[in-house]
Amino acid sequence: MVIEERVDRHARVIEAGRRMLTAARTAPKAKGVDLLECALVEGEDLKRISDEMVRLYEETGRPVYLRDSANILKAEAMMVIATHLSPMGLNCGHCGFATCEEKPQSAPCAVNCVDVGIAIGSAVATAADSRIDCRVMFSAGMAARRLDLLAGCSQYYCIPLCASSKNPFFDR
Repeated sequence: MVIEERVDRHARVIEAGRRMLTAARTAPKAKGVDLLECALVEGEDLKRISDEMVRLYEETGRPVYLRDSANILKAEAMMVIATHLSPMGLNCGHCGFATCEEKPQSAPCAVNCVDVGIAIGSAVATAADSRIDCRVMFSAGMAARRLDLLAGCSQYYCIPLCASSKNPFFDR
């Protein structure tokens, strides 16, 4: 039996994406409280996020949205990662307020931000271990947030994935 690499590529990218989901889920979290939501998107859902990025460009005039909207269409799949906002009750002051009670509901908990960042680091390290090209994009994350892709979450980031002869997410 011969399994040609080009024919099997998409399945390998999806498998790496699944490992990335596991890496994000098992990453350390403050107080052992897991507030993350993660998913893989492909096909029409990638197109939906790209279309929303074009709308963001039209509303804001920020070129990053237009550039990255075309960029994610070169991906085989994309990981979406976000966190629910929930103060950890540590009164650490890293959010800029002395206590969690003083922090406005709309202000993110700094510890939640660190947790999602650690999970992203674990996910992209897993992509690197699998030799899958990726890039963390706040721009695609903003579109996924507007689409409420992971219901009730905040601080969305997206990581498009590809296995090609040249990483399409750099040298843009």
